[in-house]
Amino acid sequence: MTALWLPLLVALPAVMSLVVAVSGRWPNLREGVSVATALALLAGIAGFIGDVTAGARPSFTLFEILPGASLTFTLEPIGLLFAMIASGLWSLTTVYAAGYMRGNAEHAQTRFFVCFALAISAAIGIAFAGNLMTLFIFYEMLTLSTYPLVTHHGDAESRDGGRVYLGILLTTSIGFFLPATVATWLLTGSITFTDGGLMAGSGLGALGAGLLYALFLYGTGKAALMPFHRWLPAAMVAPTPVSALLHAVAVVKAGVFIVLKLTVYVFGVDFLAETGASQPMMWIATITVLGASLIAMTKDNLKARLAYSTVSQLSYIVLGATMASSLGILGGSMHIAMHAFAKITLFFCAGAIYTATHRKNVSDLDGLGYAMPITFSAFFIASLSLIGIPPMGGIWSKWYLMEGAADAGHIAIILVLSLSSLLNIVYLLEIPTRAFFHNPRPDTPRNWQEAPWACVIPLSITAAGCIVWFLYPLPFTALLSPWAPQ
Repeated sequence: MTALWLPLLVALPAVMSLVVAVSGRWPNLREGVSVATALALLAGIAGFIGDVTAGARPSFTLFEILPGASLTFTLEPIGLLFAMIASGLWSLTTVYAAGYMRGNAEHAQTRFFVCFALAISAAIGIAFAGNLMTLFIFYEMLTLSTYPLVTHHGDAESRDGGRVYLGILLTTSIGFFLPATVATWLLTGSITFTDGGLMAGSGLGALGAGLLYALFLYGTGKAALMPFHRWLPAAMVAPTPVSALLHAVAVVKAGVFIVLKLTVYVFGVDFLAETGASQPMMWIATITVLGASLIAMTKDNLKARLAYSTVSQLSYIVLGATMASSLGILGGSMHIAMHAFAKITLFFCAGAIYTATHRKNVSDLDGLGYAMPITFSAFFIASLSLIGIPPMGGIWSKWYLMEGAADAGHIAIILVLSLSSLLNIVYLLEIPTRAFFHNPRPDTPRNWQEAPWACVIPLSITAAGCIVWFLYPLPFTALLSPWAPQ
């Protein structure tokens, strides 16, 4: 496919949002247009798989913003993977959102779907970004377009959560990421993503490179590294489809995708391995992996528990980047996909439980597995994938992360990943265990049943995806062949 399609694909969801805005009086049309656009976007992006896998890097420049800084779109393997995940899960999330929003009689549904489409457009722009300036513009667009989604309910709790969300993400991007971009241009004379990285000939020492790398990673607040992670739990005041968007489809995945992209195309894996510049952030990531898991164990609110689980799981991907190993890049990239399918399933299940029962806390789920067997079975499957137990796809990304840690000589990271998996078992498997093996509470109505089909079908598909990716991981290793073992 011609590179001209890149800006057109970025613009497609944004243009579609205008159609959604004028079709609000006809909900079926509004959501039908959203699903059709999502499928068209996925098909358009998939058209590049053959070329990119073969080594092509299609690129298209729209215009120059500043001397040496243009709005440029370039497609490479990690970006294509992220774009495929975002566009592929958008259609399922739209169907789920229709069932959830209608089932809970949510207000402002048209505004919700408009902002959702704008967020996907921003996510695709991030995936296709050819330089740091383009990346920064679409990163900010993603933050601003998701703010109305986070504050959707309009109550005091939502406004407070929205302030934390917007404050942390804008402060980190403007205060850290933008200065790091300027420093990169001053050091290298370029902000264009380059195979092998820009820093190799910059003359930057280990200390300077480490500080710049930390500035970039903390500037990517959406990666949720501690202590800049509070925006993510704060955003759980949003409706559950928004939580799915934040945790699996666009926002947090954009953050960790950027970490991988900076590692590979700005610093370079070899440069980081030689200088050890990424190691301080590697230990920050290990603290986040274990710290967030321990916090998750203390949360009774189901969405809060899943939120801290996301904070922990995101740092698996950051670990893959910071260990400065090709296998680490492969494992981190694969975890973007494996975590996306598992975590969106968990949030779909949380929303389905709330829609059917209006229960939010883990302690209130006793015996509900008999009323909602599909939902809690899907939750169990997705939990096994996040833990990394066969036959679920999550085993592959954790395998390559551990292999990458061994390859780079970081034995302690293998222990951290193993301990994290044990903590995952504790705070995730408690939920299906309560649902299937505890007696229902006395106040549980006998007529409760599964949520509407529009909620149950998407979560069943994404749960099945967790199994499919275990059986058929070759599309990922083929696309990510520059980092896969030969």
